Amino acid sequence: MRVLMLYADRFAYKTSVKGLEGTQDVQEEKAIEKALVGFIHVEPQDEENLSSKETKLIKNLKWAARKNETNVIVLHSFAHLSEAKGDPEITKKLFDSAQERLQNAGYETYQTPFGYFLDIDVQAPGHSFARLFKEF
Repeated sequence: MRVLMLYADRFAYKTSVKGLEGTQDVQEEKAIEKALVGFIHVEPQDEENLSSKETKLIKNLKWAARKNETNVIVLHSFAHLSEAKGDPEITKKLFDSAQERLQNAGYETYQTPFGYFLDIDVQAPGHSFARLFKEF
C-alpha cells in the first residue's frame, strides 16, 4: 500500500469521468476545509494481509492528522502510485472499513466518489508535515 498524505486548508472536488465500470453513477461536488487527504493506492499483495494493512493505514492517517492539528480526514482512491493495482471491490471494502474505524475514533471522515476521476482543487500550506508519503 502506498499513501500520499496532504494537509489541505481546502480540498474541493467534482466528479468528472467514471473510471471504473460497474460503479454507481454519481455527480458530486464538495469542498472540505482543514483536512488531511489520503491519496491511497492499494496493491495486489495488500489483499493477503488486508487487516494489518488497514490498521497501518489508519495509524498513519491519525498520526498525520494530529501533526497537522485536524480531526478531518478524506480517503481518496488514487491508483496512480504504482503499476500494480488491487482488486476494486476489496479496495472499496477497505475504504469503507477504514472510514468506519476513523469515525468511531472521533475523526470526521469522508470518501471521494470511488471509481471516478475528479476535478480537484487543493490549497495546501508549505510546512514540513503538510506532505507525507508512506509505503507499507
